[in-house]
Formats: sequence, structure tokens, C-alpha cells
Amino acid sequence: MAAAPDDPSPAAPDPVAWLRLIRSRRVGAVTFHRLLLDHGSAEAALAVLPEIARAAGVERYAPCPEEVARDELSRGRLAGARLLRHGGPAYPPALMDLPDAPPVLWAQGDVGLLARPMVALVGARNASSLGLRMARRLAEQLAEAGYVVVSGLARGIDAEAHRAALAGGTVAVQAGGVEMIYPAENAGLAAEVAARGCRISEQPMGLEPQARHFPLRNRIISGLARAVIVVEAAARSGSLITAKDALDQGREVFAVPGHPFDARAAGCNMLLRDGATLIRHAADVIEAIGKANPDAVLPVAPPLPPAPPPLPGPVPERRPLREVALLHGRILDRLGPSPLAEDQLIRDLALPAAHVAPELLALELEGRIQRQAGGLLSRLD
Repeated sequence: MAAAPDDPSPAAPDPVAWLRLIRSRRVGAVTFHRLLLDHGSAEAALAVLPEIARAAGVERYAPCPEEVARDELSRGRLAGARLLRHGGPAYPPALMDLPDAPPVLWAQGDVGLLARPMVALVGARNASSLGLRMARRLAEQLAEAGYVVVSGLARGIDAEAHRAALAGGTVAVQAGGVEMIYPAENAGLAAEVAARGCRISEQPMGLEPQARHFPLRNRIISGLARAVIVVEAAARSGSLITAKDALDQGREVFAVPGHPFDARAAGCNMLLRDGATLIRHAADVIEAIGKANPDAVLPVAPPLPPAPPPLPGPVPERRPLREVALLHGRILDRLGPSPLAEDQLIRDLALPAAHVAPELLALELEGRIQRQAGGLLSRLD
């Protein structure tokens, strides 16, 4: 028996197909949504993936096997987790406007919290006692004002924010599988959050978190929130990545100032220098974004529309591989490590968008280019 998806109606998409597609090699969130839009369903996208890979010169490409997806669903059921699908009734509405929104989320706890207004509170793992006091007070006051406090379940500021907000509602976004607790010292807190709040992750069940998973986790923290508050942060820290994600996503960024000699305040002071809003207490945040109604829920944005049916007429002849390879070379010649807008690339190539788009997807699956939020492309090799 598999874990129940968030939408059990007969018309709901097959959770096995969705998991197979997002767990397939070189298919990330942006590529997933593009495939679904182009082909109308996860099943149809899975069917064309090997052909797309072959056209890109990748032989013997195989999507994620069905048994792997079914095993993940079984693991979710055993962990008491719920699978939330992008566009489904329990999926967080705040994430629906993101181009790289997670196609699926695993959730443990009260998924109703995901529809309430949130504020993210992040900061240093080696926080000072003053920083911890500030995080605790901010979280308590924001919860009293009706906000759910979201953070990353790390030691330091994150953990203090979760503890302080338990009574009013808190959401922990994890970098590994939703049942994999990191750091281990927060196991007790994680259990409390699952019992009284909600824990979520886009990663497969059983996945141990690795360094590359944390920046992905951070974009979900900021995406869920109306605003991100940084309490303490070094000049190079994950908290600053979360703040940058928030700005890219159109969220507000607030920072608590610190002494110039304290390295743990360097990141916050840099944010303030670059235009973040200085705060002294929760009232400053509430004044800027308004007081939340804890009984209100956000409207659920509609999912992406299915791809239109193909136009009548003959199917276009498949282009020769030599022609495909030449176009790939032209695309790669125009891309570098610095992101370039997709529409600008198409203008530079002087080709129809319908001619270029399939080859961009092929290069993504081949691992030679990366698609970023906002329609930006960069070269990886």
C-alpha cells in the first residue's frame, strides 16, 4: 500500500509517475515543469525522455524505474508522511508562483499550517546568547501576531526560532529526507515540530543531506515566507543565500544589526548596507508587512495548464543528428557561466523559439546547461 497523495480523486495525477519523473537523472524542478507543460502529463514526459536524451547524444538513458518510485511511496507511508503534489489542495500556495517550485513535497505534521501566512527566521549556527534571545523574542511575537515561523531546523538561530514558535505554529524545511534528522542533536525538537507543527522536504525519503541540498532547501524557506529575517550571519553563510533567494522571489528581507567587530554580524550588516530593512523587534516587521489573521488561508493558485493538443497535419520530420549537433554547438558557444536570458539567446540564434526549445531541454538532460529561475540559462561544461 502506497502513501496517499494530497488529492485522492480519480482524476488526480498518478503519484508514481510524478515521482518517477522528478527522480529521473538530470530532471530538476524547472525541467519537470517544462516537461509537464510541453507534454501534458508525467506519463507522456517519461515516454519521451529517452528520445530527448538520444537526440542529445546520450545513449541508454532510462527514467527512474517504477519500483524505485513505489518504494519511496512505501517509505513515506511507513514514516507517516504525506505526499503533496504541486497544484494539489494541500500544497503550499506561497510556492505556486515560483518557476522552480518543488513538484512534490513530503510532509509530516499539520499540513494546514502550509496555507497560513509565514515569516522566515534564519541565522548563524554558532549564534551568540544575544542572538538566540533576539530570535526567541522575534519568533514568539510573530507567532502571537498570527504568523507561522518557518526555518531550517539547523542548530543555533533556526532551532531557537522553532522552539519559540511551537505554540503558534512553525514549519521546518529539511535538506534531506523528511524523516532524516540533521543535526542529530535536534531530534527531540524535530519530533516536537512534527507533533505540533509541520516538517517538509522535497528530497526522497531516506536521503542523507549533503552540502548541495542546503541551497535548494533555502529557496523553499524563502519561497514560503512573506519576509525573511536574518538575525546573525557571517559574511559567507547559508542565511545570505536565503536572503538572496528571497529578493529573487520578490519577498521582503529584514536584518538585525550587529557590532562591526562581531563576525557573526557581518552578513546582517552587509544586508543592511545593500538595502535590507533594519529591525529592532517584531513590531518593525509587522508594520512593514501587516498583521496576519491566523484563521486566514492563502488562496491556492491554479496549477499550470496542460499542453494544448497537437495541431492537425503531418508530423514534422525528425532533423538529422548532424543538424542537431550543429545547433547544440551554436547554443553552447553563446552560453557561459554567467546566466543569459532564454529569449535573448533565441534572438541571438535568429531561429524560431519552437526550433530551439527542444534542444535546450536536451542539453539540460545531458547536463551541459542549467536552467535557473527567471528564464535564465548558463553553461556547465
